Amino acid sequence: MSGNLKIDPTRLPHHIAIIMDGNGRWAKKRGLPRVFGHKKGVQVVKEIVTECRKIGIKVLTLYAFSTENWNRPKKEVNVLMELLYNYLEDELNTMLSNNIRLNAIGDIARLPDWVRKKLEDTIKRTASNKEMVLNLALSYGGRDEIIRAVKKIIKDFESKKISINDINQELFSNYLDTKGLPDPDLIIRTSGERRLSNFLLYQAAYSELYITSVLWPDFDKKELINALYDYAKRERRFGLTSDQLVEKK
Repeated sequence: MSGNLKIDPTRLPHHIAIIMDGNGRWAKKRGLPRVFGHKKGVQVVKEIVTECRKIGIKVLTLYAFSTENWNRPKKEVNVLMELLYNYLEDELNTMLSNNIRLNAIGDIARLPDWVRKKLEDTIKRTASNKEMVLNLALSYGGRDEIIRAVKKIIKDFESKKISINDINQELFSNYLDTKGLPDPDLIIRTSGERRLSNFLLYQAAYSELYITSVLWPDFDKKELINALYDYAKRERRFGLTSDQLVEKK
């Protein structure tokens, strides 16, 4: 665990998901083109991944590129794709040496071939790593994910692989992009916006939310630890009462 963090390990989230917001505003405040905000944001990603690995977080999901982001100016989209490619290339050895497995969720087929192939290669080369999962949400939208899951369920129903009575929450979860991953315990959103923005809509049913006004390029180890301390103080009841939680212990 990271040196200065004094939290009962049982009070740490197993899965943290982050809506990394504010790159453009960070650049604008400094009179810089948006691309500078995105570049600084990638550096922050590297630092936060490293810190989460040190602390012992088992799953870290980063909202890197949404389905709606395809509507941004083509030049900005191209820059984001280049930054993603470079990140994967630069960080492969770090993932391997730190036992981090890369995973991706979203409509990956929409990514440019040269980016998609790099992503798939990195996923393959880190597949046996066990200590942490770095889960990148790319070309991802919660509604899109749910619709794709429904289509897969209908296809399996029509081919008689499943019946109507088989369909429950557990089965539905296995058709989502996050199959095999726990739901996020903590969702962090930077930049002060107070919405999920189409992120993990099904999985976030009981996630704790932490909103900070800090823009993503300024989000650092200290801000992460602040979020973890805040999370550790919360009582997660999942619809039960406090007394019932005491009885279960």
